[in-house]
Amino acid sequence: MSLIDTPRANRLHIGIFGKRNSGKSSLLNALTGQDIALVSDVAGTTTDPVYKAMEIYGIGPCVFIDTAGFDDVGELGKMRVEKTKMAAEKTDIALVVFSGDDLDEEKKWIDMLKSRGTPVVLVLNKVDILAGAEEIAEKIEKEYGLKPILVSTREKVGIEKVRAAIIELLPEGYEVKSITGRLAGEGDLVLLVMPQDIQAPKGRLILPQMQTLRDLLDKKCVVVSATTDMLDQALKGLVKPPELIITDSQVFKTVYDKKPEESKLTSFSILFANYKGDLDYYVKSVEAIDNLTEDSKVLIAEACTHVPLEEDIGREKLPRMLRKRIGEKLTVEVVSGQDFPEDLSGYDLVIQCGACMFNRKHVLSRIERARSQGVPMSNYGVVIAYLTGILDKIDVQI
Repeated sequence: MSLIDTPRANRLHIGIFGKRNSGKSSLLNALTGQDIALVSDVAGTTTDPVYKAMEIYGIGPCVFIDTAGFDDVGELGKMRVEKTKMAAEKTDIALVVFSGDDLDEEKKWIDMLKSRGTPVVLVLNKVDILAGAEEIAEKIEKEYGLKPILVSTREKVGIEKVRAAIIELLPEGYEVKSITGRLAGEGDLVLLVMPQDIQAPKGRLILPQMQTLRDLLDKKCVVVSATTDMLDQALKGLVKPPELIITDSQVFKTVYDKKPEESKLTSFSILFANYKGDLDYYVKSVEAIDNLTEDSKVLIAEACTHVPLEEDIGREKLPRMLRKRIGEKLTVEVVSGQDFPEDLSGYDLVIQCGACMFNRKHVLSRIERARSQGVPMSNYGVVIAYLTGILDKIDVQI
C-alpha cells in the first residue's frame, strides 16, 4: 500500500457468496471490468478468498471478496468453507449468487448474513443459458422476499443493476466517521507523541499514526509531533498548551504525568477502539480485570501477523503488566491475524489490539461473539490505561 492509497481496512467490503461454479468469479470480473479472478467451468476453482481493492464509480474505495463455494466437500472443502465464513465476518454488503433452483444451501447463508445485519443482494446468474430463469427468480423472491437481479456475466447483462443495488445499500454516512471525533476541531493545536522504537517500521509511521494525522489535517488542526524523549522540549516550544495530546498507549502514564492540566489526553489505540469497534463495551469490560485470579485465562488478539520483536506490546508488555497485577501463574494466550476462536467460553477476558488492519465489520463481529458468550472484551489502550490507573482521567468519550 502506498501513502496515497486508502487502506484496505477502511474500504467497503463486498463479499461474493454462492455455490461452486455459480459464477462468482465471473461476476467479480464483470463488476470490476478486469480479469481479477480465475474463471473455469471446473467447480471449486476458487479456493482461498481472493481480496481485490478497487475504486468503483459511485461506490468509492472498496474491496471485493471472491469466496470459495459454500457447498464445497471433503476435508479441504471444509477448510475452504471455514475461510468463506471468516470472509462473511468482514463483509459490509453481500452478493449471493444463484445459478439454479436448488435454494437450500443459499438459505442457510442468507439467514446467517442477515443475522449479522449484513445487507444482501440476490443475483441469479447465467440467465442466458438457464432454463426457466424467470420462474426460478419468482421462486427465489417468494422464498426470501427479495427480488433477485437477473445477470449474465457472459453477455454483460444486469451488471449495472448489481452495481446500483450495492450503491443503494451503502451504509449511511459510510467513511464519514472521524477518527478523532469531538476531541479535535478546526484550529485546535494537537500534539502527537509517537515513540519510534523497535516496533516502528524503519523509515515510516505505523498505520494508526498516519490515519490519525490525515484525519486531523482534514479537520484543519495544527499538528505537532514528537517522540517520547522529546516531549518536554515539544511542550516548552509551544506558545500555548495543546488542546489535545494523542499518545502511543505504551507511554500513556509517562505522557499523563507530563501533560498540561488543561490538555485532553487519549491514545491511538483508544481512538481506533472507537473508530473500529465498540469503545463503550471495551471500557465496561475492562473492569473484569479486578475479578481475574491466577487461575484465569486471558486471550490477546493481534490483527497483524508480524514476526514478534523484543518488547512486543501484545506478547510481552501486556502479559507482563497483567501478571504483575494478578500473579505470575495467570494464563495468557495470543492469537494473530485471522485466528480467533469460535468458542470463547474458556476465557475470562479478551483483549483486542487497535485493529487498524481490520475493517469495522470484522471487529464488531468479534465483539458480538464475545458478548453473546458472556465474555468481556477490551482493547490494548483501554487495558493499559486501566492498569496504570489513568482510565478515569483520559478522554474516552469520542
